[in-house]
Amino acid sequence: MDLTVIIWTALLAGLGLYLLYHEGLLRAKASWFVSAALLMLALGLRLLCFDYETLDYINFLSRWTEFYRQNGGFLAFYRSVGNYNIPYLYFLALFSYFSVRDLYLIKLLSVSFDLLLAWSAARLTGHFVSGAARRLACFFTVLLLPTVFLNGAVWGQCDSLYVMPLVLGFELALRGRPKASVVLAAVALGFKLQAVFVLPIWAVLWMTGRVKTRHLLLFPLSYVLLILPAVLLGRSFWDALVLSFTQTGSIGAGLNYNSPSVFAIFWNVANTKAAAIIAVAAAFVFLLNMLGVAWIERERLNKLALLCLTLMLSIGIPFLLPHMHERYFYAADVFSVVLAFACPPLAPAALLTQFASLLGYHAYLKMRYLLPMRYGSATLIVAFALALIGFLQGVNRTPKKRRRA
Repeated sequence: MDLTVIIWTALLAGLGLYLLYHEGLLRAKASWFVSAALLMLALGLRLLCFDYETLDYINFLSRWTEFYRQNGGFLAFYRSVGNYNIPYLYFLALFSYFSVRDLYLIKLLSVSFDLLLAWSAARLTGHFVSGAARRLACFFTVLLLPTVFLNGAVWGQCDSLYVMPLVLGFELALRGRPKASVVLAAVALGFKLQAVFVLPIWAVLWMTGRVKTRHLLLFPLSYVLLILPAVLLGRSFWDALVLSFTQTGSIGAGLNYNSPSVFAIFWNVANTKAAAIIAVAAAFVFLLNMLGVAWIERERLNKLALLCLTLMLSIGIPFLLPHMHERYFYAADVFSVVLAFACPPLAPAALLTQFASLLGYHAYLKMRYLLPMRYGSATLIVAFALALIGFLQGVNRTPKKRRRA
């Protein structure tokens, strides 16, 4: 293992302790020792997996990094390579300048965001609980969550890079910092198109007055600023601007890719094109219904209702859409954990969501199915139902304001 990787990992452990201390979660001496031990465990386990290579790394990430290495790093940004978003490609170009193995750097990047993701989840949990113990438990649950661990340290994927800004952005909106919240929403989309599964919650935040129309104008501005360095390096502005949305053509034509979506249940479809169109329409109708309900109940949407609605969106949209992959319920994995600590009676939703996602991870990483993927689809339906129950509980806790005649 490269010494640089070990040093960076040690710095991450120190950063983790600092973040926990800053949040007021390390008041007792015992919490310092327990947290330090768990951080070393979480990061140490990740280091043990850093040499593992998946086909995604071999066929794509390594080749893209080598492209930048052979073509001047950032100077090659005028050329199109890969199907990942511009902000992530900045990192690959940066990695091309180092002698450290790019596999390690790619995984270190994801692991760094794993830590920030866990911190963001703990902050979000703080809106529902006052004690340090549950927030601390949420932090380490997310950090040690199987799908979070496998996604970055084993698979070398980067889903924490877009889910972390979503979680922290949502938390900041609840905290009364709408500008930073909207900027982070743009950052999430900048890193990955799958952020669209959760982004509609910002429309709901606007409905409730937590985000104003003027704040939403920061979204396109922030997105343009993210791609501006690539444009200055010679990339076509239009190409950089729409790259996120052109990714849909690279997802694949299959209705399902090891995902616990509706197409794990209805997998034997004769007319796949028609089925895909119907599924997209169903997802759109689902979204409109969620937004419609949110508008009707906007005066009663407390924090619990908003959290449950976020989980419902992160489950429902990818569940209905075609062409979904194993990792597309990553946001649901994390938001369900936060819900488990915010409202313990709804904790089974986290276990069910994790089970569904892990079936897909197992299918990719082991190249075989542990169980039929429809089992995962069934558990996601139950998890969605639990989130719906939490949403109704949250709404019912807040009486409607009486309108003046």
